[in-house]
Amino acid sequence: MLIHGDCLNGIKTLTKETVDMVYLDPPFFTQKNQVSQDSNGTFYGFSDIWDSRQSYLSFIKERLLEMHRVLKSTGSIFLHCDTSSSHYIRMILDEVFGENNFRSEIIWTYKRWSNSKKGLLAGHQTIFFYSKSQNFMFNVIYREYSPTTNVDQILQERERNAVGKASYKRDKSGNIVMAKEKRGVPMADVWDIPFLNPKARERIGYPTQKPVELMQRIIRISTDEGDLVLDPFCGSGTTLVAAKLLQRNYIGIDTNPSAIELCRKRLEVPSKTESMLLKIGSQAYLSKSEKELAILRQFNCDIVQRNRGIDAILKKHCLNAPIAIKIQKLDETVIQAIKLLSDAGAKRRCSFLVLILQKTADINELKNVPSNMIVLNSYELEVQQKISDYIMKISEKRS
Repeated sequence: MLIHGDCLNGIKTLTKETVDMVYLDPPFFTQKNQVSQDSNGTFYGFSDIWDSRQSYLSFIKERLLEMHRVLKSTGSIFLHCDTSSSHYIRMILDEVFGENNFRSEIIWTYKRWSNSKKGLLAGHQTIFFYSKSQNFMFNVIYREYSPTTNVDQILQERERNAVGKASYKRDKSGNIVMAKEKRGVPMADVWDIPFLNPKARERIGYPTQKPVELMQRIIRISTDEGDLVLDPFCGSGTTLVAAKLLQRNYIGIDTNPSAIELCRKRLEVPSKTESMLLKIGSQAYLSKSEKELAILRQFNCDIVQRNRGIDAILKKHCLNAPIAIKIQKLDETVIQAIKLLSDAGAKRRCSFLVLILQKTADINELKNVPSNMIVLNSYELEVQQKISDYIMKISEKRS
């Protein structure tokens, strides 16, 4: 079901205790108009400008009371916010749902590039998780063990002594007690989920659009198939798309008619972009050998993992342009390495290029080196050359 209008009026049409889970991503009290335009020229957005913080908080509380009314006793609510008013909203949630029904403060963390103002770059948002009662629905999701986990931690039982120190549990005969079958590590409250890539298939141009992966995780832990999910500020409809993909029922409410129409279109063909970062892990993007890393770390540079032509960029620019570094790969000829660096450097408008060789180059291979490229022998080759020169000098003296 999709409802166009103020969610306060929309929720009032619902029967009490019929909803299994509520997720809301309300205005954040940013005091800005949130507006964006999609590739077809359609404008989406909403006003997040308020007369006062008190008027904003009254708006939130009035609607939370209605959400509490329609939520089942076994249901939960997830309220998405940022630092603008999260501390005030937490107090309202305590008042409406009860302090004892606070479950978690979920931290959604992500990496975003920004020329931030003075201070720390914002890299997370908060999702407050409350239940309506102590008897709430919850599905445990298990994650893989950390790479630092050893086999004994998985296979053997552990216990804590009187001072809280953990050790492997032993029976009366002194033998280590083997653990029961384990399914992994229960999910924690910090979720590292990438922000939507600008080219992601599911991105539709809505200003506050969230990843389907984020919404699916919330829906999985708090509902079963066939349950009813309510999003009273549904916006671009991501919650509804996630619910449909997971075989849940859904109700979405929004004051913006363009948003409601957008939801309809997305729900006709619901889709989700697979995050390669989540699928294969960040370690899969590491392309440098330990030797290459050791060489690059001697420069004051930013190491680049995903580029054949550039391995690092010096932190200090020259002539108001970047300086690129490349280490010749063992399977590359000198000529190939020169071309790869030259092409990549030209595309990024680099002022200078530094090529570090891992093979000895002859004169012919260095004929077409660009004027802005500095070619260095690898440190290993330079050491070998110094040793050879030293041996030659000793030989000359003896002769």
